[in-house]
Amino acid sequence: MSRESYKVITKDGVGEIVEKKSRFIGAVYNVESTDEADAKIAEISKKYWDARHNCYAYVIGENSEISKCSDNGEPSGTAGKPILEVINGAGITNALIIVTRYFGGVLLGTGGLVRAYTQAAQAALADAEVGEKVFSQKLTLTVGYNMINNVQYYLGQNNIAIADSRYEADVSFDICVKESDLETIKNGLTQKCEGQINITEGDKGYYIL
Repeated sequence: MSRESYKVITKDGVGEIVEKKSRFIGAVYNVESTDEADAKIAEISKKYWDARHNCYAYVIGENSEISKCSDNGEPSGTAGKPILEVINGAGITNALIIVTRYFGGVLLGTGGLVRAYTQAAQAALADAEVGEKVFSQKLTLTVGYNMINNVQYYLGQNNIAIADSRYEADVSFDICVKESDLETIKNGLTQKCEGQINITEGDKGYYIL
């Protein structure tokens, strides 16, 4: 069963920590598939080809059904799993975190590694932006120019963002609303525009509202 909503990365983030001269560079990305995640891992591994390790974890799917992590040569369980726990702890999906380590010459021990990889992943996440995708109905609102203010006022009052606007013979606004709010919003807009509005239902799916 699909969730009503889920959280995703809307802006990638990068963070860095230094632990006993080792540099840990964390980066978080939005990825929609395992292929996309694998391509990004390959890209970062190439970019940081001279690093000792490029460890990662990702979670993919509306219900977080796919997950994978890699220690990339670090002792088992000291890198990939802590990164994965940061993703799961944040409650996000379709997310990939890669932590690149430049070895500083001092061994950190298993506890030190877990702490460092966790902190680098958290630093990347702190630099990112997270949004919520909600299962919604897309609507196109078409009105005459005399009703623009009425539509914009109603949408503003109900915290509904305009995804796209088209100013032609008439004016069209694309919006997305939760299914549970659909009839209320349609009725409210019809009343606000005194019936002078055409509301067309589009695709249903997960959208950032």
